[in-house]
Amino acid sequence: MKVRNLLPCLIFLGNISIAMAQEVIPLWSKGAIPYNKPSDLVETEKEAWGTRCVFDITEPTITLYKPKSVEISNKVVLVIPGGGYGLVAMYHEGYDVAEKLSEAGITAAVLKYRLPDKRTSDTPEKVPLADTRRAIEILRDKHNIENLKIGVLGFSAGSHLATVASLWPVDKEELKPDFSVLVYGVTIPSPENYKWLEESLYYRPMTEEEKKSQDLVGLVDDTAPPTFLVHAYDDDICPVEESTAYAEKLFANGVPVEMHLFQSGGHGFGLGRVDDGTDQWMDMCIRWINQL
Repeated sequence: MKVRNLLPCLIFLGNISIAMAQEVIPLWSKGAIPYNKPSDLVETEKEAWGTRCVFDITEPTITLYKPKSVEISNKVVLVIPGGGYGLVAMYHEGYDVAEKLSEAGITAAVLKYRLPDKRTSDTPEKVPLADTRRAIEILRDKHNIENLKIGVLGFSAGSHLATVASLWPVDKEELKPDFSVLVYGVTIPSPENYKWLEESLYYRPMTEEEKKSQDLVGLVDDTAPPTFLVHAYDDDICPVEESTAYAEKLFANGVPVEMHLFQSGGHGFGLGRVDDGTDQWMDMCIRWINQL
């Protein structure tokens, strides 16, 4: 094998070893996975959209990254990778992000959530949120930290999921996050977004009540958690208005909000790039989290 062909393999194997070195916690015990039906799906990893992604997840987990600094924060962040609800971008929107947070003294957990799929559930729209809330519950139970605050950090579809977890009502208040970080997410009740949700999450036409529940900007009130938003003006997948409209509604309701918009960067930049300046957002985000 030529050296230039060997390097990508070594990088990929290094990423796998990093992920495997962390503590992996199953979300559900065998036979107790909600909204689930038996299937013959087998989880796989392969390249998609220029990054390593996970498909056909049937056993959801969180991968825990413990702080690497002496000073440990009272914040814990659940990282929710994106993927349009068709895959999970576990590496550049998951493990890489958690590694960066842990280096800053913040405990992070990467959520590998089940994807909505008619082959594995009769109510696929309930599956990702159930896994998210279970992950928050596990993190609260696991960390005996004074003034513990658990936040969600989501990308794209993962940001949509993080926003839903932040706003939708739930019987147990401890299942709601204390703060949110939303990176190039979805919040607006547009025809394009409804079409995407019906095709990729619900697998059927939404009812009027469901459409109302997916007007995430419309759901914002003064009980929404403090939020940090990141977006690029040239994002042609999720328009920048998805973040600006949400930020304006938070501000109007007196909710602490910080937003950073980049001239260029497109969609799916993860931790960002030096050449377009998107690499700056995580350091700013860490400072914001530490100030909460």
